[in-house]
Amino acid sequence: MRVLIALGAALLAASPAFAQPAWPERPVRVIVPFPPGGGTDVVARTVTNRLASVLGQPFVIENRPGAGGTIGSDAVARSAPDGYTLGIATSSTHPAAVALLRNVPYDPATSFTAVTMIGSTPYILVGGPAARGATLAEFIADARARPGVVNYASVGTTTLGYLLTRQFEMLASIRMTHVPYRGSAQVYPDLINGTVAVLLDNPTGSAGLIREGRLRAFAVTQPSAALPDVPTFESLGLRGFDAAFWYGLVAPAGTSPAIANRIQQEVARHFAGTPEGRAELMSKDVTPIASTPEAFARSIADDTTRWRDLAQRLGIQPE
Repeated sequence: MRVLIALGAALLAASPAFAQPAWPERPVRVIVPFPPGGGTDVVARTVTNRLASVLGQPFVIENRPGAGGTIGSDAVARSAPDGYTLGIATSSTHPAAVALLRNVPYDPATSFTAVTMIGSTPYILVGGPAARGATLAEFIADARARPGVVNYASVGTTTLGYLLTRQFEMLASIRMTHVPYRGSAQVYPDLINGTVAVLLDNPTGSAGLIREGRLRAFAVTQPSAALPDVPTFESLGLRGFDAAFWYGLVAPAGTSPAIANRIQQEVARHFAGTPEGRAELMSKDVTPIASTPEAFARSIADDTTRWRDLAQRLGIQPE
């Protein structure tokens, strides 16, 4: 009998359910692949603050900007799949990056464990004093009259914002000059002082500046909860310009599905599943989604194909 009891105890201890410690037992690092102050950073801090509260451990933000977000994303992919490193993925860092950058050091699908799409947000064309015209039509007319003179900012040629700005140029029959930055928080002062004219941005970072009258909003790709009075491009006659930008959570490939599911369930419960949580994200113009890991993985794969096709149509070669 003692032998059987001892054998049973050994088997229980060796089983996965008993061998794995509770998670999280220590702080979780969350890599944000863009500088502090931009939309991605704001969304990351909003979500991780809530996760820290409900899971009982700090979720420590580590900003790792550079190369359109691929430096920070690569750091996630190279981390141990132990549940203690997560990353903020975006439409730019994953599907768009591999369409625009020749040697992305990771695969957006196989190098990561998809956790959840947090939510999505439209794009907005914002301008400062260097952007002439009070309306989209007036801005386009001026840009057509001055080909190559009007400049636009982006946070890098490997980002979806850059790709979509090139699409906007094609649809509007204009040609502007590109000025790259490392993060959108660095663009805003130059928009305000007239160094650059426009930025195709996410309202998460720019809505406050627009409401204060420091920047001007021309149009949005989809209706904006934060800026409901701003018209869509389609309503102004620019058809087919309606893309959205998403934020998500990923982990290194090989991370336990149980951990990914736990995080997804908490994000769904506290953001998509409650009026307070929805309002918190909607105030930043992010529509909560909280998709399952499986659904998020499919979205990454589908968007990778979509943005590669668009880059080819625009004649953009990966750098």
